[in-house]
Amino acid sequence: MSAVLGATVAVILGSESRYRRELIGRLGLTVTCMASPFDEEGAKEGLSGLPITERARALAIGKAEALGEAYPDAVIIGSDQMGEVDGEALGKPHTAARARAQLRRLAGREHRLHTAVAVHHRASGRTETAVDTTALVMRALTDEAIADYVARDAPLDCAGSYRVESLGIALFERMRGDDFTAVIGLPLTRVVALLERFGVRVLG
Repeated sequence: MSAVLGATVAVILGSESRYRRELIGRLGLTVTCMASPFDEEGAKEGLSGLPITERARALAIGKAEALGEAYPDAVIIGSDQMGEVDGEALGKPHTAARARAQLRRLAGREHRLHTAVAVHHRASGRTETAVDTTALVMRALTDEAIADYVARDAPLDCAGSYRVESLGIALFERMRGDDFTAVIGLPLTRVVALLERFGVRVLG
């Protein structure tokens, strides 16, 4: 429980991702993790005309605000990731064949990963957001190496078709950004700053 706007409320992370749960756990807060009822796939169709960073932001907001309907007094965190190459969005591949195709496209090149976070408190009508962007350069990869990686790491639910928190780190030459935790799925530096705007402090 944490203080916000003079009250004591719960903090909720709108995700059941093991990786996001482990990340938020680093902050030492008492946080409940649960899936958001937000229809992410349905919402994407209406967002296609927006810049990719704004699509990610809108999806993060949607996840947080959808949980706010059931938990109006809670401070709710939503997050979303979208990759970008050649001005096109890289989403979750969902199949091994699509994952291999995405990695072939990215091999030997630089692309960007946008990680959006939204913090919502329905009772006060407030939502605060931030987007963290990381530039990643992937190594030149053979089809054999790509197939081996996809078979071993199964990154079918990951934007860009890789998990840098596990074997996927071997795919890359270098990364450039403000916060490595954003690549894993939740930019903790942004989360801490946004929570403080609601009176939720990690330290002190």
